[in-house]
Amino acid sequence: MLVLSGCTAIANVQAADDAGNPLCAEMMVVLPPEVSGQEKRQTNSQATAVWGEPSQLVLRCGVTAPPPSTDPCVSVNGVDWLAKEGEEAWTLTTYGRVPATELIFDPNVIPSSTVLATLASAAAKIPAERTCSNVSKTVDVP
Repeated sequence: MLVLSGCTAIANVQAADDAGNPLCAEMMVVLPPEVSGQEKRQTNSQATAVWGEPSQLVLRCGVTAPPPSTDPCVSVNGVDWLAKEGEEAWTLTTYGRVPATELIFDPNVIPSSTVLATLASAAAKIPAERTCSNVSKTVDVP
């Protein structure tokens, strides 16, 4: 029997230090197959996900939880995210959840509101231990 595989390359993503945390596994199994028209691809490391070819959105579960910060905080569907806006990519990290989840993407390709609304239910699989005290924007999206 001949088995054909897709032509999409496996994405090389460095796993986070706590990628083996069982809470990451709970989140990973409910990630959506598509985000803003970008299809999910296979990665070569645990607790990581990538959407798009080339990679348009990278998710890593198991990153170190950020300490209290003055970085902008956005709450989407009950999940708080700290935002670091770079020139080429934004990095958003869940706040108050251990382990934390990190997203890296270009907001000119995928809007941050779409990313956060689509991934909030998966990120919520890791229970919140605290919330941002300075939420700059709160959004609940069905």
